[in-house]
Amino acid sequence: MSVPKVAFVTGSNKGIGLAVVRAMCKQFPGDVYLTARDVGRGTAAVESLKAEGLQPLFHQLDITDPASVRVARDFLKEKYGGLDVLINNAGIAFKMADTTPFGVQAEVTLRTNFFATRDACNEFLPIIKPGGRVVNVSSVMSSVALNRCSPELQARFRSDDITEDELVALMQRFVREAQAHVHTKNGWPETAYGVSKIGVTVLSRIHARQLRRDRPRDGILLNACCPGWVRTDMAGPNATKSPDEGAITLVYLALLPAGAEEPQGQFVSEKQVQVW
Repeated sequence: MSVPKVAFVTGSNKGIGLAVVRAMCKQFPGDVYLTARDVGRGTAAVESLKAEGLQPLFHQLDITDPASVRVARDFLKEKYGGLDVLINNAGIAFKMADTTPFGVQAEVTLRTNFFATRDACNEFLPIIKPGGRVVNVSSVMSSVALNRCSPELQARFRSDDITEDELVALMQRFVREAQAHVHTKNGWPETAYGVSKIGVTVLSRIHARQLRRDRPRDGILLNACCPGWVRTDMAGPNATKSPDEGAITLVYLALLPAGAEEPQGQFVSEKQVQVW
């Protein structure tokens, strides 16, 4: 009996993540896992999709908890021999009106959006099967924030030789300088969310380079994307897209056909590669 293909969507009990699971259940020829930190919310989301006639599966996952990530990785390795599609959707954002001090916002936002996403990638990428697809959910705010950085920072974030260690050090530096209230003086923009998504986009470029180098024949495609402005708890009710519309580019990248060579290591919005 052949092992079914498997797709895993992080942070998918609501919003864009839930819409991605819905679309993948309809289009992906294999098992689709909805994941959530909270088992109750996750299973309720699964039941809501089952009421639509779909068959998602559930696995608990908190990307900020290394033990939870390793349990999920080991489960996928044991049951499926690896992972075919990984969609890193989990993320947080403070509201514009939030009065939490910026240094705290920077630390909390980057802890989830960048550092935990990176940790999850480093656990899951080694088990991605040949022909696999990895989609990291970034944001147009990564481009906006990049353009507000100093020329020196922009040059490093755009460079083709930045390493993961250098990127991590820059993200740590932003948090430190935000906490010391010197971030703008030192060339950073006034958006912790934007900087966290710069990290996701650049990390995607780095990981795609590593895949090309270390697994050139495996045909794995890894990209970052912007879903657009989507009506979610995070973006609010005035956004222009429904969650199902926001899921379109993510699902497009997750289902790039076998044998495709592009896009790879790109930042994609509305199914189009964007200049970084």
